[in-house]
Amino acid sequence: MTSFFFLFRLALAWGIAFFFFTLAVVETLRTWFEPEGGPFVLIGLVTAGVVVSGAFSHLRRVRLIAGEVNRSTLSNRQRRQIEVPFEAGEAFDMVDAAIRELPGAQQIESARDSLQVRAKLKRVDPYINSGAALPALASYFATRRNQILVTVTPNGEAGSVTLICEPERAAWSDWFLVDDGTNLENAEAITRALTRRVAERRRCEKASARQTVTEKELTVAKLSLLHAQVEPHFLYNTLASAQLLTRCDPARADEMLGNLIMYLRHSLPRTDDALSSVGEELERARAYLDILRIRMGARLNLQIEVPDNLKAVPFPTMMLQTLVENAIKHGLEPKSGGGTIWILARASDGSVALTVADDGRGFSAEGGGTGIGLHNVRERLRLAYGPSASFAIVANFPSGVAATITVPYAGPPAQGDTSAPSFVQMVGAQHD
Repeated sequence: MTSFFFLFRLALAWGIAFFFFTLAVVETLRTWFEPEGGPFVLIGLVTAGVVVSGAFSHLRRVRLIAGEVNRSTLSNRQRRQIEVPFEAGEAFDMVDAAIRELPGAQQIESARDSLQVRAKLKRVDPYINSGAALPALASYFATRRNQILVTVTPNGEAGSVTLICEPERAAWSDWFLVDDGTNLENAEAITRALTRRVAERRRCEKASARQTVTEKELTVAKLSLLHAQVEPHFLYNTLASAQLLTRCDPARADEMLGNLIMYLRHSLPRTDDALSSVGEELERARAYLDILRIRMGARLNLQIEVPDNLKAVPFPTMMLQTLVENAIKHGLEPKSGGGTIWILARASDGSVALTVADDGRGFSAEGGGTGIGLHNVRERLRLAYGPSASFAIVANFPSGVAATITVPYAGPPAQGDTSAPSFVQMVGAQHD
């Protein structure tokens, strides 16, 4: 019924138009020639044939493009309402790019502030052969260009696209002329382009999310591996020393085991990828050094200056322990008379610096201080903080090494931190 009504509508429109045209011409010429009307009947039949054949071609082309024929697909003017799941600006950019890639696009006017696009498209008639006289005459009455109007309306986090594709002529002409489905083709092409761009964007987002998850898993795995590599190796020696002391000095053995329990309490319950705090890491280091005091006796001295307001600052687990172990192993143990370890924290300019210094043998004894422990400290800082954290190790004065870890911190600085002396200055003052 839709196809029949479409053919009937065009034939009726042209028939009525030709009737009134013939009536006007006949009435005008009757006083001169008094014709019998035969030529006009022939012209009417030819006109009807051209109209019906054009309508049939339009029908067939619409069926090829849309796969079905109905009132919407047969119309010369197409309207689409498309919801793009991105904010209005991104939806506008997608529509603008899709229109610019259409064949024959010209005179494109794009207004991003008002979220509108207007475009003229050169129409290529699929059934016109420029070498034939009759089709060339028919093309004179045909639409030479189509036009597109797009408006994007913000809809929360999405963009609502209103798409209009129509011939570049008045609406009343649709009763007499067809566009051979060209505007339907344009509307479908823009819809397909938007669908493809949205799908491509979604694929990129999913790929980025998968890559982010993979990188996070790799980072956690690297942190776990690095953390496992810096687990203290003194546990076996401590247990062996405690076993020996139980035979000759049970009180010192009990003290050593108590410090070991304190150390393990701060070491074992925390997951490898979780941040500790300055206070917890300080307690761990203090328990470790108390164990070594029993083993080293008067050869080991300890000085700690960490403000109370910095003890709650988040800090990577086991890093302070690594610096302390490094100072003992490479600085004080090789030195016959032992020495002192200083631990100091200070805050300034949105960061907290934690330094471990010693007056031991220095770089000459530890081969430059670039062992696996320090390498792991640098790598773990890079993985956890990126460029926001830093690690520095310098020679102390008059002897030893000072190592400093700086991590970002948004809390208030400690009182008097801006004038706090450096570790090198403090250690040097102790020897003056």
